[in-house]
Amino acid sequence: MLNLLVQFSFSFLASAAYAIITNVPRRSLIACGLSGAAGWMFYWFSTQWGANAALGSLLGALSVAAVSFICSRKLKLPVTIFNIPGMVPLVPGGLAYQAVRNLVIGNYDTAMHSTVQAIMIAGAIALGLVLSEVFNHNIRNFKEKRDIVSLIRKKAEK
Repeated sequence: MLNLLVQFSFSFLASAAYAIITNVPRRSLIACGLSGAAGWMFYWFSTQWGANAALGSLLGALSVAAVSFICSRKLKLPVTIFNIPGMVPLVPGGLAYQAVRNLVIGNYDTAMHSTVQAIMIAGAIALGLVLSEVFNHNIRNFKEKRDIVSLIRKKAEK
């Protein structure tokens, strides 16, 4: 239970701190922290239950994008204000560092493995954002078409 609280707290703080550095509006800081914490918790739970890091990053990115979409609607701000700080805990920076470090010291097999893993994680994050945007776009189009059809039916009834 304590580990869960630590994971949530530090992912929230990392996202909120990055949001402060990038000068997002003050009223969105808590939402930025929540989007990052949600993404990290999905990643952390999935890796704890046996998924690999790429799948965990995909699920984390999907949850960041979903929370960002909800927060952007509630606070009436662009979704990127919440997406970018929310992705900070998911970025494989330590893995990329290890890849370069192993390359420099001559461990080419380990460097290649770390590089491929970092690329897969980065691709999973990008795929999660794209899939979420596609889902949001389809939902928006469905709602618009539903509203248009209901207006046409109301006019036809009159």
